[in-house]
This record gives sequence, structure tokens and C-alpha cells, in this order.
Amino acid sequence: MATASLPMYDLPELRAAHDAFWSFLARNLRRNGLKSVPDRLSHGKPVRKLWSDPNLLISQCCGYDITNRYKDKLRPVATPIFSAFGCLGENYCSVVVVAADCPFKDIREMAGTVAVINGPESHSGMSSLRHLVAQYHKDGHFFSRIKVSGSHLASLEAIQLGKADVAAIDSITMTLLQRHRPGVLDGLKVLGTTYYAPAPPYVVRASLPEGDIIKVRRALEEAFDDPQLADCRALLLLSGVKPTKREDYWVLEAFEDHAFKHGICFLE
Repeated sequence: MATASLPMYDLPELRAAHDAFWSFLARNLRRNGLKSVPDRLSHGKPVRKLWSDPNLLISQCCGYDITNRYKDKLRPVATPIFSAFGCLGENYCSVVVVAADCPFKDIREMAGTVAVINGPESHSGMSSLRHLVAQYHKDGHFFSRIKVSGSHLASLEAIQLGKADVAAIDSITMTLLQRHRPGVLDGLKVLGTTYYAPAPPYVVRASLPEGDIIKVRRALEEAFDDPQLADCRALLLLSGVKPTKREDYWVLEAFEDHAFKHGICFLE
């Protein structure tokens, strides 16, 4: 049986909205001729297991995944357009978050401090931050230490607890937290933003036939146009969708090239 997941912004507060979005999308997929469409989304499963599933039909992942580890396993089919802070068309950025009493005014002043990232394969939490400081390092290092938290929420908590000084947080995640969990941001402030890059894409397994990929794109476009889903899309901050291909994510490779060019050693 095929599997489907939308794990990127799957807060518990948004599960019902994601499930409602999927019920419409699944109906559209079947109507467009796709077979073995799952009735329900997979929630809470490890993404590496999901994205390596040979039965995967559709999911959403970080752009870093399709330019690195899952380059040969996942194929981007569409980029969602978000109505969130830090989003411009199909592009988004990360917000640089520090403690409310942080004395620094610019990330460039924070050499020697402790950074926390959500994971070593994250564009929003790692690559975008590395890109910001790459040209200001000394002997390969800018921060005195880089911790790995496992999630954007855990990175925010690390700063609140004084265990880290700075993190880059996906601007869509930040907007959703401000709406649903404002207390999570107590004692924090935004120092600035990173540069823009394409938002996390909807993806299918790379082996999906070309004809089925066309059907998936069409079903997604229909889900974004359906007036019955307007309230659901608003809850998920979704305002549109744009067909895409892997080459459209060249910006993420440019972020990495910039860091490598300047010789920064970001993770040991």
C-alpha cells in the first residue's frame, strides 16, 4: 500500500487541518487516475524511513534533502507558496533568533558564541546560518561550538535555557508558533533573517512514472484551487503552489558552495 506524509509543519495543533487537506488531495489523486492512494497520512514516523519507502506516493521535505541525501530517491513536483513572515512568492527564509537580552545587533558580531542547529542536514537551521557567517570565520571557525538539538522547538528551548546563544529558525515554523504557541517564544527575539531560498517542496519517489507525476501535480493544483479548502489552507498558511523541478533548487547548492569557498568548518 502506498504511503503519504506531510511532516514538515505537522504540529499537533495542525493535524486536523493536514488530514482535511489530504482527504481532498487523495480524492483528486484518485480522480486523476492514480491507484493505491492511501486513505490517511502517516504522522510521526521518522522521515528517513518515510523518504526511503519504496511505496512512497507523496511527501514534503527540506530542499536540502533533494540536493543531498535524497537526491536520487525523491523528486520535487511542486513548491508551496506560504503566507508567512519571511516568505516571498515560493521562497522563504529563516529568522535568526537570540535571547531577548542578547547585546549583539548583528550576527557578524557573534563570533565565539554558541550556535544550535536543528540538524546537520537542514537548510533552514544549518545551511542558511552557515551561509550568513561563512566569510567571517577565523581559522575555519566562527562559533565556538555548534550544538545539534533535533528540532527547531528544541533549538528555541536551548536558547531560553542559556545553553546556546543563537539559532536559525524556519520562518514558516516561526509564524506557526507565534499563532499556536506564543509562550514558546518567551524570552527570545529576532536578530535578523537569512537569505531567501525555495520553500520545502512536495516530493514523490524518484521511480514514480512520469505520467503519474503529471497527475500528482494536477491534483495538487486542484487542491489549492478548491474553495472548499480555503479555511484549511489558511490554517496551514498555504496560499498557492508552483510546479517545480530539482534544478529550481540550485540556490541551496549555491549556499553550500559559498560556505565551501570560504573554507568554514561548521560541523566537525
